[in-house]
Amino acid sequence: MVDTMALLHPFNRAARTARSAPRHRSAPPADASGLPADDEVLLDAPDDRLGPTLVAAADGEYAPVSALLAATRARAEWEYRDRYARRLSAFARARVEWLERWYADAPQDPDVLLLRAQLAVDRAWDSPARAELLREVSSLVTAAARANDRDPVPWRIALDHARGTGAGHKYFGELWEAALRRAPHHYGCHVAALRYLAASWQGSYRECFDFADRAAQDAPDDSLLQALPSRAALACFTGGADAAVPRERLHRAADRAIAFSARFPAATPWPAEIRNKLTYVLVGLERWQDALGQLRLIGPYATSFPWDQLSDDPLALFLKVRADVVGRCRAGAGPVPRDPRSERGGRVGSGDH
Repeated sequence: MVDTMALLHPFNRAARTARSAPRHRSAPPADASGLPADDEVLLDAPDDRLGPTLVAAADGEYAPVSALLAATRARAEWEYRDRYARRLSAFARARVEWLERWYADAPQDPDVLLLRAQLAVDRAWDSPARAELLREVSSLVTAAARANDRDPVPWRIALDHARGTGAGHKYFGELWEAALRRAPHHYGCHVAALRYLAASWQGSYRECFDFADRAAQDAPDDSLLQALPSRAALACFTGGADAAVPRERLHRAADRAIAFSARFPAATPWPAEIRNKLTYVLVGLERWQDALGQLRLIGPYATSFPWDQLSDDPLALFLKVRADVVGRCRAGAGPVPRDPRSERGGRVGSGDH
């Protein structure tokens, strides 16, 4: 039997405070005005910084990508750096020539080493021989971590890599400690640890919530970690284990994420992924008016995750869920199935490893 307390030990370094999430309060009734038309909704739209680099990469040019990642490194913009690394790796899976040219020209560049590590892990993750292939690319992850000692993003990649290879608790805990030393409130590293703790891997959903709640309580109000408990709630719903966690705890996680979402302007790309995840959780909780509020804040910015975990057409599923929420609000919020797993038989994909 897994000693879950021993597993949690290295994750308990964050200070605990007396702050608590707000109590569950439903949003006031709202109509469907303000939602963009279906044909105006974009999937995974890049922000103004990332967009031009993708255009350049499509033309085989890596200089704009290099400049963008160098800027995130110089300014310690670790959350942006993490997100950009994921997006650029996804792009490179289909068009890798620019990345190969960049590595040939600057093999010691910490930014190109970061992307090569992310791409190698992404490619290996989708294979039936995942663990074996991940072990073969360990050197790329190590090279990225050594290239810039301040950067927590290679350590997030290392945490994902360790989870995929079935690493033991002691080794994972050592990686986690190293990540915390570089950025104690880095969202990506916390998500990696949360997923390691998830019931489908090494821990349980209750322990996921304990970990997520402690991280959110210790983090600044403007940290993405305020949305970490809602990520734990999302794991419960997509894993079919929401009954294993008290409902009130799921509501508190949603309330905290709603408060965090309200800090950002509506219809902007940066908080879109947090809001898409939160919308899924609110639908699972049958909080239709709150879900509609998040859909208004999302505006035209749908994200693949979490919808690609449940459907091969994430945009179509997002639009379907959106229409269902609008319909329920107009009809007085009657009950509907908690999630659209029937779209793909409940199979959860690996896109957000």
